[in-house]
Amino acid sequence: MSARPPQKPPFLVAIGGSAGAVEVLLTLLPALPADFPGALVVVIHLRPHVRSLLPSIFAGHIALAVREADDKDPIEAGTVTFAPPSYHLLVEPGGSFSLCTTEPVHFSRPSIDVLFESAAHTYGPRLLGILLSGANEDGAAGLAAIARAGGRTWVQAPETAGARRMPESALACVRADRVLSPSAMAEALRSLSELE
Repeated sequence: MSARPPQKPPFLVAIGGSAGAVEVLLTLLPALPADFPGALVVVIHLRPHVRSLLPSIFAGHIALAVREADDKDPIEAGTVTFAPPSYHLLVEPGGSFSLCTTEPVHFSRPSIDVLFESAAHTYGPRLLGILLSGANEDGAAGLAAIARAGGRTWVQAPETAGARRMPESALACVRADRVLSPSAMAEALRSLSELE
């Protein structure tokens, strides 16, 4: 009897941000129900070699399961996976995550571009990329890759961002499907049942 191949979740939501993004996540993630049908993966720029507090901030305060990514973790619906400090987080074609320590991108490891580009390659139109507040250009090229692969792209409205450079850089090179305030983004994400 042959082993069944790994099953992908219905869709993947990849979220990236830097300065000001944690505050937005505190609006987005609590809005999601326990039966949210997609998997979520989050890259927030972190100081290297310092333990991330993000999983503990959200665990127990949102309806979804929360974890920090480990190499070869499966991608699971109803779970929020945070990138660990000092590692790039990638989406693998077999339905799992991988970690690597290649050079920083835009001075950042984890890099949003690395996550978005690998997710676009694997998920294509079953991917929603969301870029939040941040102070550098990381994520713009990755969001463009998502758009080219047929995925959906949302960007935080720059006027609502604590740091405007990241969303403005994305909007300079991508015609985003939606440009939203945090509260509008939370409502749109909560009502998302599937990506077509």
